[in-house]
This record gives sequence, C-alpha cells and structure tokens, in this order.
Amino acid sequence: MSKRDYYEVLGVSRGADEQEIKSAYRKLALKYHPDRNPGDAQAEERFKEAAEAYAVLADADKRARYDQFGHAGVGRSGGPQGFDPTIFADFSDILGDFFGFGGERRRGGPRRGADLRYDLQLEFADAAAGVETVIQIPRLEACDRCGGSGSAGRGPATCSECRGQGQVRYQQGFLTVARTCGACGGRGQVIRDPCVACRGQGRSERERKLTVKVPAGIATGQQLRLHGEGEHGTHGGPPGDLFVVIRVAAHEYFHREDDDLWCDLPVTYPTLVLGGRIAVPTLNGDETVTIPKGTQPGSRFRLRGKGMPHVSGRGRGDLYVNVTVEVPTRLSKQQQRLVQQLDDTMPQRSSGPTARSGEGERPFFDRVRDMFG
Repeated sequence: MSKRDYYEVLGVSRGADEQEIKSAYRKLALKYHPDRNPGDAQAEERFKEAAEAYAVLADADKRARYDQFGHAGVGRSGGPQGFDPTIFADFSDILGDFFGFGGERRRGGPRRGADLRYDLQLEFADAAAGVETVIQIPRLEACDRCGGSGSAGRGPATCSECRGQGQVRYQQGFLTVARTCGACGGRGQVIRDPCVACRGQGRSERERKLTVKVPAGIATGQQLRLHGEGEHGTHGGPPGDLFVVIRVAAHEYFHREDDDLWCDLPVTYPTLVLGGRIAVPTLNGDETVTIPKGTQPGSRFRLRGKGMPHVSGRGRGDLYVNVTVEVPTRLSKQQQRLVQQLDDTMPQRSSGPTARSGEGERPFFDRVRDMFG
C-alpha cells in the first residue's frame, strides 16, 4: 500500500515554514491522539501517519532528501519502526502538557508562589507628596503547624502508583506516553497523615498587613512591585511577588498631563485691563503672578517647577495657568453705574462692534469689509 504524500498528510504546502508544519502537526495530534479516541483503530493510524510525516518534515536534512527523492529518500527513517521520539526536542512544546509530555517538568517539586495584585486608591495630594500606607491582603502562606509539609506526623511516603516519579508511563503504539500520576498529583509522594490545619495542602490563607512606601509624583496606572510578598510557594518553592497598582483621585482644581499641571484662573476684567498681581494656588502654597496690562482671556502663564514631582525623585513638571474672565453675577448700584459709565465711553457706542488692533481701534465690520473688499 503506497504512502500518502507527507505534505498532504499534514495539510500544508511544500513551501510551508517550520512553524506552519509544527502547528499543523499539533492540530492533527490533538485530534487523533488515542487518548481522545479509545478503541478507534483508524484514528490511531491517522495519528501515527501524522507523527511519521512530522518526523521527516521537521528535520531539515530529511525534508531535503524527501523533497528530492520522495519516500525513497528517507527510507525506513520515516516509518513507524524508525520513528524516534527523541527527535522532538520540543515535543512538549508541540503537544503541551495535554498528554503528559514534558518529562521531569511534570514531577512534583518546588513551585514558585503566585503573584498577587492590589489596587491602591490615593488622594491627589498624597500622590504629589508621597505617602507611606498600610494595606491588608489575603494570601496563601506556609502552614505554621506542619511547616509547609502538609503532614501532621509521619513524613510523606513514596507514591506506590508511580514509584516516586510523579508520572505514569504506558506504551501507545510506537510512543511511550507519560501522564501525571493521579494518585499523588505529580508530586511523587503521598501524605499518610494529613495536617488538620491545612488539610495536607501545606498552605493556608492568612490576612497580612504590609507597609507600602509610595514615592512622590506617582500616577494612575503605575505599579509598585514588592518582591516576595505574593503567595508562598509549594514544596519549598520561593514566594511570588505583590504588585500594587495605583489609582489617583481627580483634583478639583488641577488637571494633570504627565508631570505638568494645568488650571484655569478667573481674573477680573479691571485686572486684565489695568494689570496687577494675583495669587495662584500651587501644590506648595500660593505663588504671586504679575498680570500685564491688556491681558486677553485665554492667555497662558507658565510657572516652572511648580508641577508634579518626577517619580524618579529628580526635578518637577511645570504649572500652566489659563486666564479666564471672572464676570460678577451681582453688582451694587454704584458698581452698575460705573460699569455703565465705562460702557458709554467704549467706541462701539458710535461705531459698532470693535476689536483692538495694536494701539488703536477700528470698527469690527470695517475690518471685515477690508478683508473681503
């Protein structure tokens, strides 16, 4: 019976790269693996056929001979008798741990604890100045009663099912398949006398208070990493880390962009016209700013070094002040009379709407006619 073309078996073109071949084989192996198709002889044959094709096409030299001479170029090396699983240095990468491939990695041993996350809400002022705060987190820690062993008295015994290997191996066609031992969960040992405090798990949940030092200038989305403050590992493994993710509340007055601050500053009309000195609030108290005569609404002033501190600890951002007009909603009779007198002297009373241009003034509509005339 003639063999099918290996490229046809995997469903790839002759120009397929290594990743395409690997991906195609993985899909077929997962689909036709005997564990998924118990007693299905046809599925087992398809699985063997896919493995044979991959054994050739995954090897650059064998693939070159196959491309030139076909099945005759690879001889028995492509057949089941010549199939050598050791060519799959990345076999566990291809099939993952789905079918237990991976050798010693599956055995029970020290495992690092899980990383944890804590969202920390800060007031704007605390983020600007830096703060030291205490947080409380739940985490799995090594059991105090059994010291993390999971055993109450007698030490763990070697698993009789896997003989301490953590895996059970069996022959499936031309493959030796390894599975995590169900009796010991891959640890290679079983607890004969489980600890009553942790029920043999070796870890129990605790509430732990931790002090967190937040640097000045920290922003929303930034995070602090506390090494070793995550969950404790198992079987003597190291602990994970704790990541504190920052959320900074909005400020009623300032708006932050990177390390710069922005704010709107209402200024009275007389001050804009005549000029003057006004107090501008900053993170560290008021600063005096000089308003020149004739300042227009929308003008911007920059106060260097009055923004947020750089979280690195070196330097600060700037503070930008946008000038707006402060229009009073209530006026005394005297104020109304004075505003009316000022209005009576404005040029638009006799010439229509005006706009300032240099030192003189021209009617607004005259300027429009000049532009389009």
